[in-house]
Amino acid sequence: MPDQPKILSTHVLHPAAEAMLAGVGELAVASALDAATLTREAGDADIVIVRAPMPPELFSAQRRLKMAVRHGAGLDWIPMEAATEAGVLVANVPGVNARTVAEHVLFGAMAVLRRFRQVDRDLRQHGWLAGREHSVRAGELGGKTIGIVGMGNIGRHLVSIARDGFGMTVIANSRTPESLPAGIAFRTLDALMAESDIVAICCPLTPQTSGMIDARRIALMKPAAVIVNVARGPIIVDDALIAALRDDRIGGAALDVFATQPLPPDHPYFGFDNVVVTPHMAGITEESMMRMGTGAAAETLRVLAGELPVNLRNPEVVERYRARFF
Repeated sequence: MPDQPKILSTHVLHPAAEAMLAGVGELAVASALDAATLTREAGDADIVIVRAPMPPELFSAQRRLKMAVRHGAGLDWIPMEAATEAGVLVANVPGVNARTVAEHVLFGAMAVLRRFRQVDRDLRQHGWLAGREHSVRAGELGGKTIGIVGMGNIGRHLVSIARDGFGMTVIANSRTPESLPAGIAFRTLDALMAESDIVAICCPLTPQTSGMIDARRIALMKPAAVIVNVARGPIIVDDALIAALRDDRIGGAALDVFATQPLPPDHPYFGFDNVVVTPHMAGITEESMMRMGTGAAAETLRVLAGELPVNLRNPEVVERYRARFF
C-alpha cells in the first residue's frame, strides 16, 4: 500500500481547513521557519502550504513535491523560478482576504487621524481630560481624498468602502488604468501623492515598485497627509519616510509591513506618536483565516486527486509536472 500523502503547512491551519484534510493525508506543521528546517521537513512532502518565505533549495531537492500553495494571495514568498524548474505547481488563494485588508487601511488611517496612540497613552497615564484634549486636533475620513496605489482585489474593495461607506473622493494609480472602477479617476503616481489626504499602498512588490515611494515622492505629499502601507515594506524607502516624520512634513503613517520583519524593537517607527505600527496582520482575522485555510485545502485536495489547481500561477510548469507524475 503506498504511503499516505504528506501535507506540510508552515503554520497551524484553521480548524475548518484541518477538517477538510482529515483522512486525506498526514498533516504536519513545520517545527521552525528557517531555510534548513523547511527544506528538511518538506523533503518527503507532497504539498506545502505556505505562510512564510520558501528557500529556493527546498524545491531543488524534491522528488515527491507536487505543489506549493500560498495561504493567501501574495506570491513573493515562493521562488517561482525554482519551483517551475523543479516541476512543482504553484497556486494561491486570491481575493479571500481582500476586504479584510481594505478594512485595515481605513482602520489605520482613522487611528492616525483620530490621534489614537496619543489619546490612549494620555488617558491611561494622565486621566480623562488629558486623553480627551487630543480630540480637538483629530480629523475625519469623510470628505477627504484617498489615493489608492494598485487596483487589484484589495484596491477594488477599498474603493467601495471608502467612497460608498465614508463619502471619500477616490483617485487611483494602476499599471492598467482601464481596469479602474467606473467613476474612479486615474492619476500618475506623482499627482496622486500630491493630491491625496490618505495614500494607500496596495500594489504588489515587483522590481518596478520596490523603493518607488522615495524621498522625492514623499516630499509631494500634503503636510497633513497620511500614508498607509498594507502591501510590502520595501515599496517605501524607510529612511525617506522617517526623515519626513521627524521633520513633521506629513501627518503620519499606518504601517503593517516592513523591509525587515519582525520589526526590531528599537526601530524609529515605534518612537512616533503619529505612526500606527501593526505586525503584518492586515489580512488576518478569524473570518479570513478560515477562507484562506479552506481555499488552500481545496487546492490541495484537487492536486492530490490528480487535477490541476484552479488558481495555478505557473501554467508553464504543467508539461514538466505531468512528466514527473503521470
